[in-house]
Amino acid sequence: MLSRNEVKYIQSLCHKKQRTEDGLFIAEGTKIAAEILASDYTIKKIYATERWLAMQGAIRAAVTIVSTDELARISQLQTPNEVLLLVQQRAETPVSNPPKGWVLVVDGIQDPGNLGTMIRIADWFGVHQIVCSTDTVEWYNPKVIQSTMGSFLRVQHCYTVLPRWLQQVKVPIIGAVFNGVPVQQMEKIQNAVLVIGHEGKGIRPDVLAQITHPVTIPGKGRAESLNAAVAAGILLSHLIEM
Repeated sequence: MLSRNEVKYIQSLCHKKQRTEDGLFIAEGTKIAAEILASDYTIKKIYATERWLAMQGAIRAAVTIVSTDELARISQLQTPNEVLLLVQQRAETPVSNPPKGWVLVVDGIQDPGNLGTMIRIADWFGVHQIVCSTDTVEWYNPKVIQSTMGSFLRVQHCYTVLPRWLQQVKVPIIGAVFNGVPVQQMEKIQNAVLVIGHEGKGIRPDVLAQITHPVTIPGKGRAESLNAAVAAGILLSHLIEM
């Protein structure tokens, strides 16, 4: 049974300040739980229903059995999903220079679902590193973790001042803009950086100044723009040499 203090503490991890202070994050759901259990991430605590626990083998973490009502009290999901984990955050991973393979750079992305989807897209295309501007939404935001569907386990990240970092990059820097070269006209590249800008404002001027290869996705309809994560997926599908 959950104590009042446990409920209060888990709820406090909804806030970035508490997650940062304690170096923890929340992960929920059977799929993500299975992937984390199979990884080398350190799990501090598991809160799960008896049904979920009965289907597991040996577990290398402390487990508290909770009822579905108790799980609903601590869950961030509209429909709680049998298990919630408190997991130790990983330190950021600096990028080698020149980068090996592709690097996805996100400039000011604010929506957790967008960042989570981009992490999942990066994982799909074999992009192992994402570099974030300092004002991009937090990597360990529960909504980011949830929308990655486990891909955050395979994609490294770091937060940095992008203009300064990009000045040192020794590979092509491709930027998603409205007036660039149509992506279909660009050759596939083995090593490069792809920059995706803020959902509404795009790539900010001091980052845009570092772009060596502006690229655009031609459209036929009347939509004003593409979702940032959708744009990242389309561009990577065209540019990465598979």
